Amino acid sequence: MKNLSKKDLGLISLMLFSLFFGAGNLIFPPFLGQSAGGATWVAMLGFFITAVGFPVLGVITVAKSGGLKNLANKVNPIFAIVFTVLIYLSIGPCLGIPRAGSLPFEMAVAPFLPEGLISITLARFIYTLVFFSVAYWLCLTPSKLVDRMGKFLTPTLLTLISIVFIAAVFKPLGGYGAASGEYLSSPFVKGFLEGYLTMDTIAALNFGIVIAFAIKSKGISEEKVVISTSIKAGVIAGGLLIVIYSMLGHLGATSGGRFGGTENGAQTLTNVMTYLFGKPGVILLALIFTVACLTTCVGLITSCSEYFTTLTSKINYKTWVRILSISSMVLANMGLTKILSVSVPVLNAIYPIAIILIVLGVTENIFNGSKIVYCSAILFTGVVSVVDALSQAGINLEFIVKVFSNLPLYSKGLGWVVPAILGIVLGIIVKFIKEYFSNKNLIVE
Repeated sequence: MKNLSKKDLGLISLMLFSLFFGAGNLIFPPFLGQSAGGATWVAMLGFFITAVGFPVLGVITVAKSGGLKNLANKVNPIFAIVFTVLIYLSIGPCLGIPRAGSLPFEMAVAPFLPEGLISITLARFIYTLVFFSVAYWLCLTPSKLVDRMGKFLTPTLLTLISIVFIAAVFKPLGGYGAASGEYLSSPFVKGFLEGYLTMDTIAALNFGIVIAFAIKSKGISEEKVVISTSIKAGVIAGGLLIVIYSMLGHLGATSGGRFGGTENGAQTLTNVMTYLFGKPGVILLALIFTVACLTTCVGLITSCSEYFTTLTSKINYKTWVRILSISSMVLANMGLTKILSVSVPVLNAIYPIAIILIVLGVTENIFNGSKIVYCSAILFTGVVSVVDALSQAGINLEFIVKVFSNLPLYSKGLGWVVPAILGIVLGIIVKFIKEYFSNKNLIVE
């Protein structure tokens, strides 16, 4: 039985880290630190659960199940097809990939372009053309992703972030500021919700196939070894995420004491970079944003192309890469705002379902993988999350929303939690009742 070398395990772990670490992951922790102030580390604990814990569990669960479709099949075959397609479309070409190409430009390039030198439209086109050309080249040979991302892109990203943190150690921004907003009363819950917004749990369901492919490209064919290696890579990547998030959270907390509040994490980082490095800090920030988004974009294009290839034999992997790269570049330039208005409600509908599906996949030994439990939990979760998403999309469901608003945590965006727990409990009860009468009939016979 062949095992992966420590070097290759390290490279795959770095690759997984870089797949997760995009623009959102870069700006949420410093903004959290700035807003939480003295309560930063309590808030970060909640953030770690949803921004690290669930994504790592997602990779592990998908690896154990042999793919997202197999995991979703435990609920229902039709559900598996619909849910899997929605996952890949929403986090991929309909939102995640175009956003990964446009966000670094909007946050770290556009605000600093000299007035009158070049139009924003032309500058965005040039930037996204180069960005997606590089992404396209990287995705053409997925077997080389481990080396290209693990040996170059990820170390580059980690080095850049470390330079910023080390500079802050030698040139401190100051003490932690005061907590504000919801961080005053419930920092842990607020941090938990901020991690929820990274959407990395959904991304984890996509990236499972990329990691499995990367492991197999190193000559590992036995399924048990692929699964165990995926688990190890997930744990290592998760630990690295915690370290980097802690650095960024600390930078944000100390910036709050010096600069006060900002509107978002990009502004927080801009203040930090300008203070530490002056005007060159803006260039360094743009580079960090670009590398972070590029690695995530590559992971999304690769995983979506791998999946869509399984749907039809008429279009091969490289053609899908080309289609996704070109369409994403177009959308990043022309229609991102409209896409966000449609896609965000879709994400809000499927994200809670993804969380519960992962929880069930991890704990299924407790209820013997019963389909009844899977169906009951997903049904109860889905009803609330879908209604909430439809309401956000502007569809009038006033009566139902009014009823659901009485659910605990509904105003926080977590109204699905209690129904999900009830669904799991009800499913287990029904399972035991069904087994009881089944065994009783066998005894009578």
